[in-house]
Amino acid sequence: MGNDDRLRWRCRRGLLELDLILQGFLERRFARLDATEKAIFGELLENPDPDLLDWALGRSEPADPRYHGVVRQLRAG
Repeated sequence: MGNDDRLRWRCRRGLLELDLILQGFLERRFARLDATEKAIFGELLENPDPDLLDWALGRSEPADPRYHGVVRQLRAG
């Protein structure tokens, strides 16, 4: 399994709405991220689904400021 396949698999979550957000982000924006942002996105995926969904929907912000730029891009689709 290649890195892209692993990342796609990690984006499959327990919440359908979050799955759709993450899959859309992978298709439309992920390739344009730099290496640091890609690594941060991988770290984001280690967080619980409810937190990820809240961040993606703008209901809350991650405590770690390193995540803010990637979360903004996630929100933009």
